[in-house]
Amino acid sequence: MTNNDELSAMPAAINRERARAAFAAYVEPYDATDPRIALKVDHTLRVAELCARIAEASGFTPAGIDLAWLCGLLHDIGRFEQVRRWGTFNDRRSAPHAALGVDVLFEGASHLTDPAFTANPATSECVLAEDDAFRAHARAHGFIRAFCDDPALDDLIRAAVAHHSEHHLPEGLDLRTRAFCDLVRDADKIDILHLLAIDTVENVMGISADELLSSIISPSADEAFFSHRTMSWAEQHTPADGLINRACFAYELVYPASLEIADEAGDLYLAFERPYGITEAFHDPATRFTLNRMDGHLRAWVDERLSA
Repeated sequence: MTNNDELSAMPAAINRERARAAFAAYVEPYDATDPRIALKVDHTLRVAELCARIAEASGFTPAGIDLAWLCGLLHDIGRFEQVRRWGTFNDRRSAPHAALGVDVLFEGASHLTDPAFTANPATSECVLAEDDAFRAHARAHGFIRAFCDDPALDDLIRAAVAHHSEHHLPEGLDLRTRAFCDLVRDADKIDILHLLAIDTVENVMGISADELLSSIISPSADEAFFSHRTMSWAEQHTPADGLINRACFAYELVYPASLEIADEAGDLYLAFERPYGITEAFHDPATRFTLNRMDGHLRAWVDERLSA
């Protein structure tokens, strides 16, 4: 895939130091004491490095590796406005964070007035009062030219940001664009799995440990898991379903290097063992039984793939 001439025709390398500084300048006004902001800063930096690592292992050119890194750095830039305005990572209760990212990078922060983004009200009047200042900030520090001078890369970066959280990539993407979109999606999935080891269920899922442990696995989640696919939002009916969907990420990692990296990190089975550091068992016996079955099934599937 990555040896195709189309993938090799890369512009000059990205200046990573400049892009890191631009990212730091963009996130600086957001409340660093909010653990959700800190979570997304750290997640973003890890995803950027994972993108570079996967790209290098997959034979991308040096310029392509840098571009993959930049796509990772920018993939979740919409999350900061999502938390500021709506206080949640839930796209259905706020606005699609990938679309917010595209808006900040390429559309001049129109989300602050665009009805397509404001169907769900902001959390408070105080938040709305800050909109003018954040609009000016986004236009000065969030615009794509703050991160990269070459407009020839805009369409690819835009696609990588826009499609990174969709259930499936749209049809019709050219080979080069799809390669980068797949790579960013892989890196994002790997680090979301890593959050099961290093963060809390309150931060990531917005619920308590007891709410998670009291939930059950829906038939739709059981079917998706054993069919080796992830679930759409509509198929996830309980917190346990959301947890199982994270485990399903393993099935849809595109690059062989991605599965190797996820396995090496030891995060593939945390949904079954100790999600978000929770060592207590799920309350429902049937749920505990199903989790044990899923754990064994995924381990066998991963072993088969890695030994192929």
